[in-house]
Amino acid sequence: MERTEIKDLGEFALISKLTKNLTKNRPSTLLGVGDDAAVIDPLGKRVVVTTDMLVEGVHFDLSYVPLKHLGYKAVISNLSDVCAMNAKPTQIVIGLGVSNRFSVEALEELYEGVKTACELYKVDLVGGDTTTSPSGLTLAVTAIGLVDGDAVVTRGGASAGDLLVVSGDLGSAYMGLQVLEREKEVFKEAPKAQPELDGHSYIIERQLKPEARTDIVTELSDIKVKPTSMIDISDGLASECFHLMAASGLGVRIYEDKLPIAPKTYDTAREFNLDPTVCILSGGEDYELLFTISQTDFENIRNHPKLSIIGHMTEDPKEHIMVTKSGQDVELKAQGWDPLKA
Repeated sequence: MERTEIKDLGEFALISKLTKNLTKNRPSTLLGVGDDAAVIDPLGKRVVVTTDMLVEGVHFDLSYVPLKHLGYKAVISNLSDVCAMNAKPTQIVIGLGVSNRFSVEALEELYEGVKTACELYKVDLVGGDTTTSPSGLTLAVTAIGLVDGDAVVTRGGASAGDLLVVSGDLGSAYMGLQVLEREKEVFKEAPKAQPELDGHSYIIERQLKPEARTDIVTELSDIKVKPTSMIDISDGLASECFHLMAASGLGVRIYEDKLPIAPKTYDTAREFNLDPTVCILSGGEDYELLFTISQTDFENIRNHPKLSIIGHMTEDPKEHIMVTKSGQDVELKAQGWDPLKA
């Protein structure tokens, strides 16, 4: 592949090259890339803003994460936070720190992933910045979303007795990471060995190419269910339960036999001699939505194919219990990943 050095282009030519052919997806975008700042019309709604930073060697490993997938995932992780506020993502801004290890072509590959995410989720890339990094790659993505004022959902707001609901299945991204890490170690010992990834496509995709649950936000609105509190699952189910508990001043009881897990995730956890339930509780990066609803909304979601009721909130803020499959009460512990301790 041809290699063009970033220094040969300069910052403005690089930005122009990376952001060419952008299409406008949102009527709220009045002015995007190309000026000192973007101009966004909130269209009479509330504006939701979130930022997430990804640092090479801390949040991702380029030995098995393709740059296109990294660009895609960097966008998705932020769109997921917008969804957790019951909002629809509309625009993103990207800050990029890059060393001379990377070529212009490599950054174009990264931005292909960014553009793919924007096209699929109808989000506009409206600005950003690039700078030199002494080593490695850093991405900082800011996402903007819009929501009707009375539809905003925060982590607080739940009441005792509210049902705890989660979208999709859990633990898959974590097990995909375990497979990739295993193959990395094999490669170190035998660089000519081919990775054994057959049969693991689902969990690897959940790790490398997650999705933001904008569909859940839309479908809850369609059936007129407004969560009383909500958060996305980036650091593990248990950690996110504790966040909801702290924000609402409540306790929680969840039921092990209600936790959703894909058969492939379960089987791979057993293959690695891991407890599937621990993978669900502490794995993280599923980017599913965890939320509470009033019991009066039970019938509206009881048979929803994308949602699982896994427990309920309780009065005592010191109560954090998981009821095991055998009916025993055990203390729920948060062992999710902490980037400050990585």
